[in-house]
Amino acid sequence: MPIAHWQTRFTRYLHDNWVQDDKAHDVAHFHRVWKTAQKIMAGTEANPLVVLSACYFHDIVNLPKNHPQRHLASEQAAQETLRILEIHFPDFPHQLYDDVAHAVHAHSFSAGVAPQTLEAKIVQDADRLESLGAIGLARVFYTSGALGRPLFDSEDPLAGQRELNDATYALDHFQKKLLKLPETMQTEAGRELARHNADLLVQYMAKLCAELKGDYHSLDPEVLERFSPSHQHRAR
Repeated sequence: MPIAHWQTRFTRYLHDNWVQDDKAHDVAHFHRVWKTAQKIMAGTEANPLVVLSACYFHDIVNLPKNHPQRHLASEQAAQETLRILEIHFPDFPHQLYDDVAHAVHAHSFSAGVAPQTLEAKIVQDADRLESLGAIGLARVFYTSGALGRPLFDSEDPLAGQRELNDATYALDHFQKKLLKLPETMQTEAGRELARHNADLLVQYMAKLCAELKGDYHSLDPEVLERFSPSHQHRAR
């Protein structure tokens, strides 16, 4: 069966059966992760059906970031994915079950599961790229707003004189997690894309800091020098 046909079937199933309110982890998110995964997967020997399936079901169980069992969500999603495939897609190849479940389980940052297969590495990278660039910028503030967190500390936006706390300030999440993502990428293609897209987050930080100083025309050069992933990579 052509991979596009599986994608159509998975999309139809999700639209008809999956109800959730988190617009940062909706079907559009699954589409984007799959689109990115295809770029990373190009020229490799990865099984596209495994990658597609994991992309479309990796957040089928999605717990809020402040949920005490958040770290268990991907394990639960892996189990739910297999249940869905068995009941609703009986023609799905059973020999791929384990690889799909592993890719779903290993995608999560909070779960801390190391991906053991090429497919799992591709899915993890594609999902993490959703946290960077313009999409990542939109998603982090959407999620923080949904949790009722302030955007940033106006007096100390980059936490120069305080501890970082992304449970309090959305901007702190950039340093706590997002800017560290490029070096966690499992594939070379993923690392290249992550470094490029992380630069946009740094530019946003530099623009914000400049504006807080009353400069509405420039980027704060100290922020660019300190945080730019591409600069740090070249400096090594």
